[in-house]
Amino acid sequence: MRIIVTVKQVPNTNEVRWDRSRGTLQREGVDSIINPEDKNALEAAIKLKEQHGAEVVVISMGPPQAKKALREVYALGADRAILVSDRAFAGADTLATSYVLSESIRKIGDFDLIFSGRQAIDGDTAQVGPQIAGFLDIPQITYVKDLKIENKSVKVQKETDFGYQWLEAKTPVLLTFIKEANDPGYPTLRGIFDSFERNIEVFSNTELQLEESRLGLDGSPTKVKKVFKPAPKGKGEIVEEGTARDMTCKIVDYIKEKNVIR
Repeated sequence: MRIIVTVKQVPNTNEVRWDRSRGTLQREGVDSIINPEDKNALEAAIKLKEQHGAEVVVISMGPPQAKKALREVYALGADRAILVSDRAFAGADTLATSYVLSESIRKIGDFDLIFSGRQAIDGDTAQVGPQIAGFLDIPQITYVKDLKIENKSVKVQKETDFGYQWLEAKTPVLLTFIKEANDPGYPTLRGIFDSFERNIEVFSNTELQLEESRLGLDGSPTKVKKVFKPAPKGKGEIVEEGTARDMTCKIVDYIKEKNVIR
C-alpha cells in the first residue's frame, strides 16, 4: 500500500504581523510550521503504516525553505519526501497549485490513498485536496474523522453539519482530515537526527514539463482585489448585577434594541 500525503508549510498564525503600508501579511521573519491539519493527515498515514506496512510518501509544493517541513515529516515517520519547487510555480492559487501537485503525484506513480488536511490556516479555502482528486479523476471524501481499511476499500467517518456519517469508497481515493481525527505525535530524538541524513527529492518544471500557461500567476484565475485587516470590534457589555431573571431580561431587552430579535 502506498499513501501519499500532501503538506504545506505555512506561517505561524500566532506570530503573523500586518504590513499596513502594503495591506498584506508580513511573512518575513515569521516562523513557519507544517499546516496543523496536514499533521493530522500524516498521523493517519503513519498509523496505517504501522498496521498494514504502508509506504508513506509526503509531497509539498513551495519555495526551497519548505525543506524544513519535509525534514520534520521524516522525523515523524515518513518514508519519502518530495519538494515541488520552481519559480514558475510562484503566485499559484488553489487551481494552479492542485494542478501541479496532481501532475507530481502522477510522476510518483501508483498509489492507493491520498491524504490531505481539510484546509490550510493561511488560506482556509479547503479547495486543494478536492481539486487534486478532480484532476486525478478519483473519488474523494472530505472532513474525515476516522477510517478503516477493508481489502480494496476504505470506510470513513465523515463530519457533517448534523453529526457524523460512515461512507465507503474503493481505492484509489483522496481523503481530507479534520483536527479531531487524531492527536499528531512528536518526533523522537533519533528521528530528528536521522531526518538530516535523508534525501529530499525535488521536482521542478524541468522534470514535470508542465504547460507554463497553467502555472503560477498565469494559471491562476483567482485575482485578489484587496486585502485588509477588519477594524477591531468594541468591548462587549457584561451583565453581572441582579438575579438570573433580571440579568436575562436585561440581555433580551438589549438585543431587541439592536434588532437581533423582535
